[in-house]
Amino acid sequence: MQPFLPYSIGAGEFPNHLQNEKMKSFIGWDGVVVFDENTDILDMLKNYAFQYQCYSEACGRCTPGKYGGRVLYDLLCRIQNDPDNLLENINRLEETAHLMQNTSKCEIGKTTPKPILQMLKTKREIFLNPQKASNTQKYISKITAPCTDACPSHVNIPAYIEGVRDMLFADSLSATRSSMPLAQVCGRVCPHPCESACRRSILDEPISIMELKRIGADYEFDMHLPYQHPKSITQHPCTQKVAIIGAGPGGLSTAYYLALEGVGVDVYEALPVLGGEVAVGVPNYRMPISNYNHDIDMLKELGVRFHTSSPMNEKSMLELEKSHQAIVLATGARISKKLGFSNEDPLLEGYLPAIKFMDEVNLAQKFNLCEIPDIKGKNIVCVGGGFTSMDVVRSAIRLGAKSVTMLYRRDEATIIKNTSKEEYHESVEEGVKFEFLSTVVGVASKDNKITAIDVGYFELKKTPDSPKGELIKIDKPPSRFECDILIPAVSQIPDFSYLPKEWEIEITKWGTLQTQEGTFATSKKGVFGCGDCVSGPLTIVNAVGQGKRVANVIKRYLKNNEISLSDEEKMEDYLHQIGVFNKSEDVRGWNKGLKRSESQKVSPQERKKSFIEVNFGLSNQEAFYEAQRCMRCYYIAMAVL
Repeated sequence: MQPFLPYSIGAGEFPNHLQNEKMKSFIGWDGVVVFDENTDILDMLKNYAFQYQCYSEACGRCTPGKYGGRVLYDLLCRIQNDPDNLLENINRLEETAHLMQNTSKCEIGKTTPKPILQMLKTKREIFLNPQKASNTQKYISKITAPCTDACPSHVNIPAYIEGVRDMLFADSLSATRSSMPLAQVCGRVCPHPCESACRRSILDEPISIMELKRIGADYEFDMHLPYQHPKSITQHPCTQKVAIIGAGPGGLSTAYYLALEGVGVDVYEALPVLGGEVAVGVPNYRMPISNYNHDIDMLKELGVRFHTSSPMNEKSMLELEKSHQAIVLATGARISKKLGFSNEDPLLEGYLPAIKFMDEVNLAQKFNLCEIPDIKGKNIVCVGGGFTSMDVVRSAIRLGAKSVTMLYRRDEATIIKNTSKEEYHESVEEGVKFEFLSTVVGVASKDNKITAIDVGYFELKKTPDSPKGELIKIDKPPSRFECDILIPAVSQIPDFSYLPKEWEIEITKWGTLQTQEGTFATSKKGVFGCGDCVSGPLTIVNAVGQGKRVANVIKRYLKNNEISLSDEEKMEDYLHQIGVFNKSEDVRGWNKGLKRSESQKVSPQERKKSFIEVNFGLSNQEAFYEAQRCMRCYYIAMAVL
């Protein structure tokens, strides 16, 4: 039997790390794909309808959405088992499916009937000649949404938006923490890839998803409420212990989900403060440390033991191997890469790597642990194009630099994609100058101090072989810029000098940990990795998502000493591979032209003078309006094995 719809599915196979799983069929929000002609399609449809009730994601605001899934399931059972009323039940099934599709208020009610109607149209004979259920098919299912799939932490976004809409802010936060413990952080500094996959954007503008996440987090913080957890805390603590190296977002996420299960967790942090790069890399104007500490204190309340100023070495790691049943490496990527021009000299006065600069800024400004860098009246040039470089230049503005310039090899559209539209435009408003398609080709110095830089330029040529564009160096003399402090922020790499050589842990050609796809297990049994030391410098939400997955894998590992994925995790990875968001689809049944709510910001002239928080967030009234725009795009997907 041929596939019936254009899912981007290859030969009915899971991703590379799940190749031992062979799929007979896939059924989802857009129809059915059948890879094995022996698939019991009727039983598959019945079980798919059953999933609608299992997930209970109908909002209950319309009768077809609330009861339709149960009716579909009952009718498919009758067709399978009651030959006397076959035609009547088939007609009722078709009628009910059309009714749900046309009148349900949310997308799960509209899409669940689609594969049933598809089969009624193309393979009606399976209903007219029903076979007895084989009971040999295995089903694994997953509920998702385009925004949820695009989120590296797979946060249940429609659920926390619904909590805001219903003014149940504690419920909203609990839904967030099911996949994202650091709600204060990701309600403020997430690059929100979910918004690029928001179906609302097909009609008008995407939902302000990140801003709505902050509502529940701020409610808990401002009202001094008990911490809202997604599940009850395990009351029977596990006697086994896990050591986590690094107290950044990845390590904190791993610790949180292990602690919820009653696992003993020790977190070792080389810095004198907790929080990793969010604490020492992200400035207070983006992420107030008091709010971040609120999230961290939640882990302390759960019993997580933190050890600051505790850098690891080979000896201490070998000791942890004896005292703990699993170890998680979440040490980030904190070694700044050099720029690579011919006379680059890191020993010159004025050459200041981004990580070192931001450490000094934040340890001074947030924690009062050192002197804040004195750059007043200096000409600052930062070379980069990601979040770290944005933090550098905007902090430099606040510290009174004479001029602040960022050089970036590519164009304006790419820097916005790398960071966010808000981050880029706010930096321009504050006075940062951008030189695109440019890079440093040399420095001038006097008395061992940088005095100027020479800048070369590129042109971007897009070809069929290079759709993103190939950088071609322009053949002309470089331009000279006054420069007192040159800050490289092009990327960072991890430091693994603390790992015992006898562990023989594999490292990739990019200098990151080599881990098993999906499980994040390293080549050393019982040792796992997550965050930037695995993926290279990425986002906070990416590290958090990996941390949650690692916690789940370790939870099973502690029970049976095996590395495995749950059925839900397999489906999560599979759905991400085939893609959930379709920007070309025709969205119907919703009003167009509803304006997106935007949070109020401190004025550029005021905010550039201090480290006060820039973003006020949405008011409750604005958030309520914005939550009403959500189309609640839950989808059910199921694989037949």
